[in-house]
Amino acid sequence: MSSVETGLLIGLAALLVIAILLLVRLQALPARLMQDMEARHRAVLTDLHAGLTQQSDRMQALLASLQVAQTERLADTRSSISGHLGQFQAAMLEKLVEQGRAELALLQDTLKSMNAQFGERVQQLSQTVDGRLNEISGKVAERLDEGFRKTNETFTSVMTRLAVIDEAQKKIEGLASNVVSLQEILGDKRSRGAFGEVQLEALVRNSLPPDAYAFQHTLKSGARADCVLILPAPTGRVCVDAKFPLENYSRMFDDTLAPAERDAARRQFKLDVKKHVDDIATKYIVAGETSDGAVLFLPAEAVFAEIHAYHPDLVEHAQKQRVWLTSPTTLMAVLNTARAVIRDSETRRMAHVIKDELTKLAKDFARFDERMKKLASHIEQASKDVNDVRISSDKITRRFAQIERVELEHPDAAAARLLDSDDSA
Repeated sequence: MSSVETGLLIGLAALLVIAILLLVRLQALPARLMQDMEARHRAVLTDLHAGLTQQSDRMQALLASLQVAQTERLADTRSSISGHLGQFQAAMLEKLVEQGRAELALLQDTLKSMNAQFGERVQQLSQTVDGRLNEISGKVAERLDEGFRKTNETFTSVMTRLAVIDEAQKKIEGLASNVVSLQEILGDKRSRGAFGEVQLEALVRNSLPPDAYAFQHTLKSGARADCVLILPAPTGRVCVDAKFPLENYSRMFDDTLAPAERDAARRQFKLDVKKHVDDIATKYIVAGETSDGAVLFLPAEAVFAEIHAYHPDLVEHAQKQRVWLTSPTTLMAVLNTARAVIRDSETRRMAHVIKDELTKLAKDFARFDERMKKLASHIEQASKDVNDVRISSDKITRRFAQIERVELEHPDAAAARLLDSDDSA
């Protein structure tokens, strides 16, 4: 209700109060005055009624004009607000689109850079691992080829020696057909030495790889050993010398000789063996050049058995001189032991190489794991950034929806509603 209508109502109320007071006073006047007053009062009421009617008509006309003006003003305000909202919405949309494009481009560039770095690191690691594996495979293949080559050489040498043995057997059969005894064949010291050296060479060649021995090796002192075994540290080089004290050994068992001569032959046999032991200890045990022991090879098993069965003092003397007495059978055992030592040393060396390679590979893998963790953290950070961008995008979308749902009302109320929506989001 407007202030004009309120004023009219107050005026009417005041007139009614005045009329009531006049009626009260008129009741106290005489009848003539009462009639006169009543007539006047009726005239006043009639005039008052007419005035009120006119005033009411003017008020209705004024209200109608005010309503038309307010409607026109509200239409103008609504069109102005719609224009401003459209401009604001377009500017805001354009700004948000540009910001979203910039953030998307930055995210794509970051992801491309991370993918490139990850691919480069994986390629580097793959190349490193492939290189290590190829190197190890090459070394293993090289060792296998070398082993096959040595095996083939050994097999070829065995076949050659078998051919030589077959040829020697044919010669021995030919000699046997001519009734030539072994005593006659080995009667010469040079022949016996050559026989011992050939037997020693055959045993060594058939048991050890070519790089583990050397025949007729000359030491720094000028002494020449029949064979030198080249073993891993700390054993080092072991000299082997073949000795064949057959002459006095045969006289020891010759029944045609007198007992005194056989005893003399036995004493001379011991002296010969002892001299061989002392010579080997003096010539072939050299500090800093050879091992601390040497090998005396006796080509006959019978001579070796005679010494160990009936002459323990010779065995003890040889042990004190660090000279090992061997026969073809025991030398084969010694050579097998040497081969096992060489194989074990080579295995340990290869195991050390493989261990070093595995250690390097472990370091590379640890470095790869560390870089993978860094990459995972970068990916997690990128995922978090994507989630934040998504949250911002959702907020922008909701804000657009709210702007679209805002009805035409007072600008302050609309702004307050948008602010409340932002706070709740």
